[in-house]
Amino acid sequence: MDAQLKRGMLEGCVLAVLARGDSYGYQLVKEVGACVEISESTLYPILRRLESQGNLRVYTREHSGRLRKYYALTDSGHARLAELRAEWRQVLNVYAFIMAGTEETT
Repeated sequence: MDAQLKRGMLEGCVLAVLARGDSYGYQLVKEVGACVEISESTLYPILRRLESQGNLRVYTREHSGRLRKYYALTDSGHARLAELRAEWRQVLNVYAFIMAGTEETT
């Protein structure tokens, strides 16, 4: 997959997972990784950027005697996800246009 295209999708994937509920880094890597390859070294800069933009709230909670950092969507994060979903609907329309008339089934 083209790196530029992938980069644009990852933010939406992270926001979509967090829309289902608060989560932490390792779990986010697992859930996003089910759809597109992502590493922790890619995830954490995205999380920091989303937090600095006001789209995420970060808090800690004890788990097995250690503090774990959790991420939660803010109202702004929900709005950003809605914007990304609208943009992706347009991308899907373009994809359908490009694929129209092909017999390729993937």
